[in-house]
Amino acid sequence: MVEYFVKGGPVMYPLLVCSIVALTVIIERTIFWIREDLYRNQPLVDDVLELCRRGDWETVRMRVKGSKDYVIRILVSGILHREYSMIKAMESATGDEIKRMRRFLSVLDTMITIAPLLGILGTVTGIISAFQHIQATGMEQPQEVTAGIAEALITTAAGLFIAIPSLILYNHFNTRVENAALAIEKYSTSLEIVHEKLLQGNQCKEGEKE
Repeated sequence: MVEYFVKGGPVMYPLLVCSIVALTVIIERTIFWIREDLYRNQPLVDDVLELCRRGDWETVRMRVKGSKDYVIRILVSGILHREYSMIKAMESATGDEIKRMRRFLSVLDTMITIAPLLGILGTVTGIISAFQHIQATGMEQPQEVTAGIAEALITTAAGLFIAIPSLILYNHFNTRVENAALAIEKYSTSLEIVHEKLLQGNQCKEGEKE
């Protein structure tokens, strides 16, 4: 491995930096989503919606205490602002959650773009080096020519080796964000419907009393 790194020439150093940055982001995001999966509590989400349907806000407050489920956090934000603007409160909270889920993905996207370009740069410099040796010595020292060609091929391979797995995982993380956004939208809409029905029911009762 070290031998290939040396043969790849100076472009291998920025490629090494790209690989370290990409790997760091991938590990961090993997740990993030594992943690988020552990925090998810679907039965609690269902219980919260049922309690909201009955208007039992005090029990909701007690049940959600300490929960780290991102869906619960969105619903709680809406519940806390139900007297003002439940929808806007949940939209704002959703924006914060999605931003947290997309953290560092732009960095990974940049590495995916830069790595192949650096590989191409290494290819160009390697070929230039090979032609320079041919011009200077002809074919009397073929090992010098093959060194330039090896540099061209190794950097290209290194750039692709970094970009391809990173792209697969980048798309995976984006899919996780999209699925989370759909789940948030689903339960936020459910809470809005439940709250509207509750308000309508209360208005009907007040009308009957009058």
